[in-house]
Amino acid sequence: MGLTAPESGSVLAIDAGNSKTDVAVVTAGGEVLATARGGGFRPPAVGVPAAMDALAGPVTRALSDAGLPAASHVSACLANADLPVEEEQLAAALHARAWGTSVEVRNDTFAILRAGVAEPRGVAVVCGAGINCVGMRPDGRTARFPAIGRISGDWGGGWGLAEEALWYAARAEDGRGEPTELVRTLPAHFGLPTMYALIEALHLEHVEDGRRHELTPVLFDTAAQGDQVARSIVHRLAEEVATMATVALTRLDLLTEETPVLLGGSVLTAGHTQLDDGIRDLLSSRAPKADIRVVTASPVLGAALLGLDRLGAGVGAQERARAYWSR
Repeated sequence: MGLTAPESGSVLAIDAGNSKTDVAVVTAGGEVLATARGGGFRPPAVGVPAAMDALAGPVTRALSDAGLPAASHVSACLANADLPVEEEQLAAALHARAWGTSVEVRNDTFAILRAGVAEPRGVAVVCGAGINCVGMRPDGRTARFPAIGRISGDWGGGWGLAEEALWYAARAEDGRGEPTELVRTLPAHFGLPTMYALIEALHLEHVEDGRRHELTPVLFDTAAQGDQVARSIVHRLAEEVATMATVALTRLDLLTEETPVLLGGSVLTAGHTQLDDGIRDLLSSRAPKADIRVVTASPVLGAALLGLDRLGAGVGAQERARAYWSR
């Protein structure tokens, strides 16, 4: 675009998930100079250097389109930055690339939280492939969970829901568990007649293991038809979301204050009535002052707003950035 940022600085905003990466260059006044999209960001699978090489493509395009050699500040919200030590490692790797004078790395859940609030204050629960929860206050205090799977006490997310549905369906078919329509609906999704056939297909990789996530919508459809086993799994997820949000609010001393609680990710934004109603009912008793909102804004907006916070940008700059992604 051949534009230059004002003297007060610019932000290189990065929202990098497991499947895609969004990048934006934003002036301190909130003007979006350039955007770019790239592939997934997966340091655990490919290593940090290779993940940074993949990130270089969209970052270089965005900076070039903005007419800038580098930004004043890099605000990166990254998948797989689950622990502080991982954030530090990734921040060092980004700093070495010289894409910005200063660098701040956060878990990508913070991007969804910041995208949904007018100031950096609130709690977000995100449920997509996995599940996570973070909270923040304007004074810099945060609440978070490791969110690296069962070893850190996590349950939920599309992958976990599919596994749970398979477990109940397998036991129902062979007599170890109670009857459930999941016995029929799960294998039928792949054109198979029985759970045994589906178990065999998954074990022998006739159905790719990565396709298990396709069973999550099947679970919700089965629950919506009244199946009690499927409904119990959905209820358990509602319990988990409400518990994480309540704990985060408590840690930040926000439980007794009017506070936004943001719901994001593919599972929580899909409009599943039982899940949505369950979360609201549970939070109404455990955190009655929670202002529950579903976030559909682009997460890269949240990364940009966090960067603007760092530059001390005003409300006008934030509104200008929001307007760009609301087009």
